[in-house]
Amino acid sequence: MSTSIDTIIDFTTDASLKNIAHKIKNATRITNEECLLLFEKADLPFVGALANHVREKLHGNKTYFNRNFHIEPTNVCVFSCKFCAYSRLYAHKEEGWELSIDQMLDIVKTYDDKPITEVHIVGGVHPKMNMAYFIELIQKIHAHRPALHVKGFTAVELDYMFRKAKVSVEEGMLQLKNAGLQSLPGGGAEIFHPEIRNIIAGDKVTGDGWLNIHEAAHNLGMHTNATMLYGHIEKYEHRVDHMSRLRELQDKTKGFQTFIPLKFRNMNNDMSDVPESTITEDMRLYAIARIYLDNFPHLKSYWPMLGRQNAQLSLSFGVNDIDGTIDDSTKIYSMAGSEEQTPAMSTEDLVTLIKQVKRQPIERDTLYNEIKDFS
Repeated sequence: MSTSIDTIIDFTTDASLKNIAHKIKNATRITNEECLLLFEKADLPFVGALANHVREKLHGNKTYFNRNFHIEPTNVCVFSCKFCAYSRLYAHKEEGWELSIDQMLDIVKTYDDKPITEVHIVGGVHPKMNMAYFIELIQKIHAHRPALHVKGFTAVELDYMFRKAKVSVEEGMLQLKNAGLQSLPGGGAEIFHPEIRNIIAGDKVTGDGWLNIHEAAHNLGMHTNATMLYGHIEKYEHRVDHMSRLRELQDKTKGFQTFIPLKFRNMNNDMSDVPESTITEDMRLYAIARIYLDNFPHLKSYWPMLGRQNAQLSLSFGVNDIDGTIDDSTKIYSMAGSEEQTPAMSTEDLVTLIKQVKRQPIERDTLYNEIKDFS
């Protein structure tokens, strides 16, 4: 049984934290300074109660998932992010994989008799897989299965595509939308602040560049997601800065659907000496994100990264979405040491997982239209 917000207010002796709790009860936005204060001073039960209050006010017990699968065109990449266990530098491309358009279309065809609603296309940045290549891929997927929602390409991939094609961000996004790209995932955000970004991912698109690409997508009526890679060398103030920039853009465009914190995993990468965050710190981050990002409709925990039990736990700390069936095709996180080495769950598995913690399983499409209530 979760603690009520009134109980938290009654038992909190710290005046600054009590003031934040009153703000949340009254649906008043907290400041960046108050967000930092939560990271520095608030314990897990306090932020958990506040986040659950926000979650249930927005969504009740509803917990969303979708039926999706991933296509990863390549893990060959021109960039060398220190936290990445997935990509292989182009100079060592024999260690990686490169899928042809026909091979990717064959993956799509394996789901022809299944009620999948979304294909999620994300991979490394391969110098030979240019914009024309991906436009052809999207068009062929749409020709084969018009109702399948195509969500694809991180801002990192898009930035490289646009620069290589010598088109502006706005023109590039328009061309991809006209080809059939319908929404963007949230990957590649990492940490926006240059103090950290320059260390862990200094050679790829900047934080401002990432935000600019998502703003261009929003201006075309496309919905996108946002992520934050946490639990490595960043400090609390870097997390607040990151979420603040997202909140500001969302105030302007209202184009973000979901915020997805991504836990840093330290296997097989250049940051293996950095310890991973504890599950307590993970849940505090989810909760504080739900409290702070008051203009984001949804907060998602990515179950393959956290593991099934921790994903269940997150549903008490502000989370109302646990992604999808995914199938076993995604290697980005399993190669970094995520909890799920072969991430696949059936619809029945997901429904059971949600029901076990007394939440209401709702199958959704990519845009959060409700398809089926499994409660």
